[in-house]
Amino acid sequence: MNADFLLIQKMKQGEEEAFDVFVRKYYGEILRYCGYHCPDREYAEDLTQETFLHFFAKLSEYHYMGKTRNYLYTIAGNLCRDFYRKKKDMPTEAGELEKSAVSAPLDNVLEQMDVEAAVKSLLPELRDIVILYYFQGLKMREVADVLQISLSLVKYRLQQAKKQLGQKLGEEGVYEAGRETFDI
Repeated sequence: MNADFLLIQKMKQGEEEAFDVFVRKYYGEILRYCGYHCPDREYAEDLTQETFLHFFAKLSEYHYMGKTRNYLYTIAGNLCRDFYRKKKDMPTEAGELEKSAVSAPLDNVLEQMDVEAAVKSLLPELRDIVILYYFQGLKMREVADVLQISLSLVKYRLQQAKKQLGQKLGEEGVYEAGRETFDI
């Protein structure tokens, strides 16, 4: 029997330890996902926690179908989109970028900033695919399930994203992300 199925059953029965195990199992993945969408670490952590709160709030209605991780990504994606809608109205603090850059070597920071800027400049539907596939390490079929689109559309959008990233970062570049390297 699937471990997630058992965890969900135990959570529905109110077992505290099952909630802890569940959160520990998925917290890192969801935090990385939110972090790619939200460069501020504190907001990313808040969005991650809110993802689990939303999941637990609807736990009694949740029917396990073998795609718990995908469901968490869907919740997190919706929260990240909501965050960006709200963020347009929020003033930004000067100097936040400099504070985060102090702890990392300048070359790495500049390279990371270039990649982040290039990924952020993609259309949201392309950006989501890049984040899920390259940074989160999901398979194309899983990306299709999370985004509720066809596998062929995932492949097409991934190809378009790679072309656009190649133009933004330079055709000769190769970028390592998550689990593999992709040419740009």
